[in-house]
Amino acid sequence: MGGKCDIGLIGLAVMGQNLALNIESAGYQVAVYNRTSATTEEFIKKRADSKNIIPAYSLEEFAGLLQRPRKIILMVKAGSPVDSVIEGLLPYLDKGDIIIDGGNSFYRDTERRARELKEKGIRFLGTGISGGEYGALHGPSIMPGGDESAYWEVEEIFSRIAARTEGGPCVSYLGTGSAGHYVKMVHNGIEYGVMELIAESYDLMRKGMGLSPAEMGDIFRKWNEKQQSYLLEIAGEIMDREDPETGKPLIDLISDVASQKGTGKWTVQEALELGVPLPVITAAVYARYLSAYKGEREEFSRAFAAPEREVIGREFLPVLEEALYLATVIAYAEGMDLLKRASLEYGYGLPFAEIARIWQDGCIIRSRLLKQIQRIYKEEQGVASIILSGEFSRDFAERVGSLRRTVSLAIEGGIPVPAFSAALAYFDSLRARELPANLIQAQRDYFGAHTYRRKDKEGTFHTEWQDIENV
Repeated sequence: MGGKCDIGLIGLAVMGQNLALNIESAGYQVAVYNRTSATTEEFIKKRADSKNIIPAYSLEEFAGLLQRPRKIILMVKAGSPVDSVIEGLLPYLDKGDIIIDGGNSFYRDTERRARELKEKGIRFLGTGISGGEYGALHGPSIMPGGDESAYWEVEEIFSRIAARTEGGPCVSYLGTGSAGHYVKMVHNGIEYGVMELIAESYDLMRKGMGLSPAEMGDIFRKWNEKQQSYLLEIAGEIMDREDPETGKPLIDLISDVASQKGTGKWTVQEALELGVPLPVITAAVYARYLSAYKGEREEFSRAFAAPEREVIGREFLPVLEEALYLATVIAYAEGMDLLKRASLEYGYGLPFAEIARIWQDGCIIRSRLLKQIQRIYKEEQGVASIILSGEFSRDFAERVGSLRRTVSLAIEGGIPVPAFSAALAYFDSLRARELPANLIQAQRDYFGAHTYRRKDKEGTFHTEWQDIENV
């Protein structure tokens, strides 16, 4: 120990603590600060004992511990707490210092902060960090965007602490402004979609097939041999966990109300702003909202009896596995489509193959699919959607009947599968040479003179549908 610290970290909740320990284990001296001094003291006495981690108990002391240009990571709650910490830090910073927001900040807040700090000579990186508490400690996927010169000054630290695959560390500079936080937001939107699809698969197995948690755990593990998905992996582990008090499967005792922090909602809102259809991700967000309607759902269940269900045999499992695979591909496709549109709209210049590469380990949506997606963006750059790429296109051509059958059986049995249904409708809409939007446009022209285009000639047209003079 001794000398100035290489980097500083503010915010010592579990994620912040784990990230500080990760950085220290990579050979760096770390200064830490938390608004509540007792949290800092406890961390230093316990988890950081004998580590090369130096506590500070004021922002002025914290800034004084750091080498220049100062490199400071904020691991605080998104929103006004980030602004509050930045405001408190500014009197003790010099031009050229670097602030890294490692929380789940809304990308428009990141844009504003980058602009305001640039005016003061402070370099800013909005950095998505995925992998949860385990990833923060052992190697997350890191998604930085903002001041490129700042990135290259922290690149060595980020590369040493990030998860690693044969392709290198799971970190890459993603673009200017809010690119990093935008990519993390979309990552979380995909996460919502895949989680909902796995949950609907679980619901079909328990309600339609009567399988036990232990049986479903084995099935999730078997399916994961192909997908190598973190979310499938942990679904299998969850099915196996027993409640220590009752000895019952813990999953059977957990309330069916799912919370959210807002990143999925932001993804859907942004898709609406940019006109990008995200039906699977949107269905997943609404499914969480519906889960919170616990009282209303209980009233509905008393008022309307569930349809009698025929028992679905185990022979249905391969069909469900294929349906889950195809719908998961659609969730990734939706996210990548949104990133493509945003990159053009906001001038990010996003490196799509690199995004797929750094998501291959350390993050929540890591999956074998990402290697295929990386290859697509390297070798088939002009493809309109990953679904149209060689291997995915063949999979859909050969297996979409499984998705159709899964949705059909669920509907017949009264088992809600909003994400599966949205995936199928999305695919069918994209493959439809003609949609009924011509009637919608005719109605718009009828009541609002919004005009329409014709199939047989160029230009825009309006029809006088009503004899207004005689109405």
